[in-house]
Amino acid sequence: MIDYFAQHQDYFFYALSGICLLVELSVLGLSGPLLFIGIGSALTGVLISLGLIHQFTISLVALAVLSCASAALLWGPLKKIQNTPKKPETSSDMVGKILPVTVRVTQSDGRVSYSGVEWAARLETAKMEAVDMGNRVEVIAVEGTLFIVKPV
Repeated sequence: MIDYFAQHQDYFFYALSGICLLVELSVLGLSGPLLFIGIGSALTGVLISLGLIHQFTISLVALAVLSCASAALLWGPLKKIQNTPKKPETSSDMVGKILPVTVRVTQSDGRVSYSGVEWAARLETAKMEAVDMGNRVEVIAVEGTLFIVKPV
C-alpha cells in the first residue's frame, strides 16, 4: 500500500482529503480545522494530477499553504453561517391569536390564558413596555411552549 501511494501521490492526497472530511462531518460537525486540511489535500491532489508538483516535500508545502489559504478565505463566511440566530418557530396555528394577560408580561416572563390554560409568554423586544394583567396581547411567534407576544 505504501508503494502504491508512493507511485500515486495524488491518490494519497485524495484519500487524506476524504478521511479529513469524513471525520470532520461525522465527529466534529463541520466546525474544526480538518475541513481546511481536507480542502488543502484535495487541491494538492489536483495540482499533482495536473503535473504541476512532482516532489513529495513540495506537495507537503503546498498542502500547508493551501490549507492556510482556504482557512483564511472561508473562516469568516463559515462562522457567519454558523452564528446566524435561529428564527423562532412561527409555523404554529397560535400565531395571530389575541389572548388575555393573566400575569404581567415583560421581556423575560409573563403568562397568558388560552382555552383555560395559562401559557408562558414574553414580549418580542425590550423596547416594548410591560403589559399588565387584564390587557390583551397578540401572539407573533412560538418557541416551544413559550409565546412571543406584542401588545394589542
